[in-house]
Amino acid sequence: MESIESLGFRVVMSYPHAIDAFTEGLVFVDGRLFESTGLKERSSLREVSLSNGNVLRKHDVAREYFGEGLALVGDELVQLTWQEGVAFRYDRDSFAERGRWKYTGEGWGLAFDGASLVMSDGSAQIRFRNPHTFDVQRTITVTVAGRPLTQLNELEYADGALWSNVWQTDAIARIDPQTGVVTGVLDLTTLWPADQRPPDADVLNGIAFDSASGEFLVTGKFWPHVYRLAISKISQ
Repeated sequence: MESIESLGFRVVMSYPHAIDAFTEGLVFVDGRLFESTGLKERSSLREVSLSNGNVLRKHDVAREYFGEGLALVGDELVQLTWQEGVAFRYDRDSFAERGRWKYTGEGWGLAFDGASLVMSDGSAQIRFRNPHTFDVQRTITVTVAGRPLTQLNELEYADGALWSNVWQTDAIARIDPQTGVVTGVLDLTTLWPADQRPPDADVLNGIAFDSASGEFLVTGKFWPHVYRLAISKISQ
């Protein structure tokens, strides 16, 4: 029988976050926070000051594209699009476009596990792609108690596991990247309770891992804060 841990959290710090950011992807590396935002005519790639929320650099994506997940491979940022079937490749330090990949189906979340780009599309399927060609290497089906878990969104790879926002919920699933089995669930309903959010705030979305501290950064679409979380085990 699959064993699923209930995970708890402690808010270590909260930081300001631009409320015009429809957050789709977060990457944190070397103390720098990168963000992909969505919506047609409003999508962007940003470097953001974690301490004060200021947008340090911004690249506006062409109006016809809906930006989605974001991952860093070496010195290159890769940004998905939702239904346009294009993954943009940018220089991390200049945001100059280096190229594009084409793919079929929708693009939702993206992460890099050190060997493959890991991509979600809103289904229970996770695809592992070659980081140099974007060709699919393998696919897993994410399951809870043997049943597929759909609506997998923003992804992060940390401590040997995949972490995924589950769209339209305040839950983050921890996933075994070899089997697809959900091994833990982080319930964030009390982080910013839904009844305390203004009407223009959207769903929880955005996960980044700070490898130096072992803590996570999370936010949501049009949320005014990014939260730094220490994760702990509650029960099994």
